[in-house]
Amino acid sequence: MADAAETETPEDDDIPAGHALGGGEGGDDLSDEWNSMVGEEEGEGAAAGTPERILNQDEIDSLLGFSMADEEGADKSGIRAIINSALVSYERLPMLEIVFDRLVRLMTTSLRNFTSDNVEVSLDNISSMRFGDYLNSIPLPAILSVFRAKQLDNYGLLTVDSNLIYSIVDVLLGGRRGTSAMRIEGRPYTTIERTLVQRMIEVVLQDAKAAFEPLTEVDFALERIETNPRFAAIARPANAAILVKLRVDMEDRGGRVELLLPYATLEPIRKMLLQQFMGEKFGRDNIWEGHLATELWSTRMEVSAVLDEIRMPLGKVMNMQIGDTIYLDASPDSPVEIKCGSVPLTEGRMGRLGHSVAVRLNSPLSTRAKQKLMRSV
Repeated sequence: MADAAETETPEDDDIPAGHALGGGEGGDDLSDEWNSMVGEEEGEGAAAGTPERILNQDEIDSLLGFSMADEEGADKSGIRAIINSALVSYERLPMLEIVFDRLVRLMTTSLRNFTSDNVEVSLDNISSMRFGDYLNSIPLPAILSVFRAKQLDNYGLLTVDSNLIYSIVDVLLGGRRGTSAMRIEGRPYTTIERTLVQRMIEVVLQDAKAAFEPLTEVDFALERIETNPRFAAIARPANAAILVKLRVDMEDRGGRVELLLPYATLEPIRKMLLQQFMGEKFGRDNIWEGHLATELWSTRMEVSAVLDEIRMPLGKVMNMQIGDTIYLDASPDSPVEIKCGSVPLTEGRMGRLGHSVAVRLNSPLSTRAKQKLMRSV
């Protein structure tokens, strides 16, 4: 009978929430579990004696987004994800990914020709980050090259890590295959090492120019080589930039190349980079363009036929009286200058058409005059 009573007890709704079932420690555990179930069903109306659930350390780390095991991981959650999304929140540039995929293919071919070795280039990651954070994250020693995008009128940064530097030097100077490149830490790079890496950087910049060529013409010119990140500041620390990490593998040797382009550098071609595919049009209405062109062709413009111009002192002009004569150095065969405001357009000859004085044009509008008119409009 006692067992039957204990079996039917959990179904009885008249038992108090804090009553221990079955006695002993097992009864206390069963009572606590029952109280928690009642609290979940009743919400805020649960009994006051229901114990609150305490989060463990793993749940707290997951909520806040902080994890000591994966501090540098790309996947972040919780509050940290919200904070990071507020720090750098910029629009995605689909065409830029296509450009860098093209850069990877071009670099694979050009570096194979440059090193005469089997080279594989892969794209690791494309991300957005603050410029100051990137400078602080560069592992030293490294070589930083500052280059200028001429058509975009701004700068970029190309970083070559230590592993790739020693690998390139070893390959170009005839190092044995199958052996890792020798690294000598604690000393600056020699002139030979800097010169060889500079040649590789020039090859990469030429490939970057070819990668951007289907989109727009951009010439990347190497400005200087630095080994200290403080001397490679091309933007303010708070400015956002696009970081592209490329992996270069030469059999058992290799390293990483990082290309940093500030958003200010990409701003002139931002609309092109927003395209989903090459040649996409943005914000253009063919009907409106045709209507605007029609109205421009039918626009009336006032022009002046200038027979001659002379200069005289202002005092003489102020003292002119009725009946005074101004002599011009123009004859009936002198050319007449046609102007629109202060912009000279072309020249013509004076004549008569019916009962009106007319001017016949001798030449079409000059290109320079057209440009001035467009700027004035």
